[in-house]
Amino acid sequence: MKAIYRFAIICGFLILSCASSKTIATPEQIQALDALVEGQSFTIKSDWAFPQSSSGLLALQNSGLLAPGDANASRFSLMSNPNYLKLSGETIDSYLPYFGERQVVTDRSGSGGIEFKETIRDYKVTKNENNSYTLKFGAKSHNENFRVIIEIFPNLKTEMILKGAKRSTIRYSGKITPISE
Repeated sequence: MKAIYRFAIICGFLILSCASSKTIATPEQIQALDALVEGQSFTIKSDWAFPQSSSGLLALQNSGLLAPGDANASRFSLMSNPNYLKLSGETIDSYLPYFGERQVVTDRSGSGGIEFKETIRDYKVTKNENNSYTLKFGAKSHNENFRVIIEIFPNLKTEMILKGAKRSTIRYSGKITPISE
């Protein structure tokens, strides 16, 4: 009977010690994020690009042409690549390298990346229960329309999804910084 009692106590401690720890944002982080989103003046620099996996990207990975370690068919490092998305009021300016498949190629003059230099359309901001923000808007790169969804967390990390009309969806992960005046 003592063995069963000890076993129950050990199991109880293991269950309690394995509970997930939730990081809670400080009031200062939440206030800084609120001001950043309200001011609509920030730059996002992405560290990783996550293209939608496809047979073409998997074939590229299997060919051995991708750099070992920092890239595979579903994740590309952007840490040494120039990239940004800058929102200043109603104006968006960006250069985001694109990895993935294009369904329609109508303009060969561009760099292949996603470049915005225009006024955003249908801008919508939502504050989530976990004190993060979701921003949604439309923008145009060359002759392609995009739907942009950005999630900004209190620790200033970002997740950005771009859905284009002529290419497969891509997600970027990075950090946000305010634009200094």
